[in-house]
Amino acid sequence: MILSIIIPALNEEKYLSRLLDSIKNQDFKDYEIIVADAGSTDRTKEIAKNYGAKVVKGGMPAAGRNAGAKAARGKILLILDADVILPKGSLKKAIIEFQDRKLDIASIPLDPITNKKLVKLLFNCFYNIPITILERIVPYGAMGILAKNSIYKAIKGYDEKLMLCEDHDFVRRAAKKGKFRVLTSINISVSVRRFNQDGWLKIIATYAIAELYNDFIGPIKSDIFKYKFGHYSKKIKE
Repeated sequence: MILSIIIPALNEEKYLSRLLDSIKNQDFKDYEIIVADAGSTDRTKEIAKNYGAKVVKGGMPAAGRNAGAKAARGKILLILDADVILPKGSLKKAIIEFQDRKLDIASIPLDPITNKKLVKLLFNCFYNIPITILERIVPYGAMGILAKNSIYKAIKGYDEKLMLCEDHDFVRRAAKKGKFRVLTSINISVSVRRFNQDGWLKIIATYAIAELYNDFIGPIKSDIFKYKFGHYSKKIKE
């Protein structure tokens, strides 16, 4: 088996089915899906099983990803947030590029699910362009990360003690063991629900400060930024 797709989830019945549909409709089929459930009280686990996914016990995102990776059989791991969507044909393109460029770890650019051009511009200016420019200097990754299973094991996965930016920490540690690049052949579609619920200015400021903290002070091991997982209101729209 080439690929294991790992998805940490908590009460994601609304979004998980969208992601699993997008995976099912890909033209690449050599994969398994592992959903690390953090104790959902809705239909998340039922939906995952209906799509043929393996369900394991999760926790906070880092713990869920590690639990999923422990159960994974694939040579390559694709770690996704539950509220993303894979555009048609993107899975095959990602695997081909990952292998052709002889990568060990890779980040995927993000395309916000919205019709607002300003939001798309903000994502490009403040995430996609910077992570590409800085890929050889300061690796970044979030919401969609590809990694060789061997690299994952070599660095012992995600640091479960971290409260925020655990994905960036994972990518940077992995990049010290192997070749890291940002994929150029695909973007993944991502929800903007956190921005809509918690507020754009608040989220942008929080992550900007968190990055500075992470870069100049060190990994974030205390809950100073009050990060929440699975707290989304059903009333929030894209």
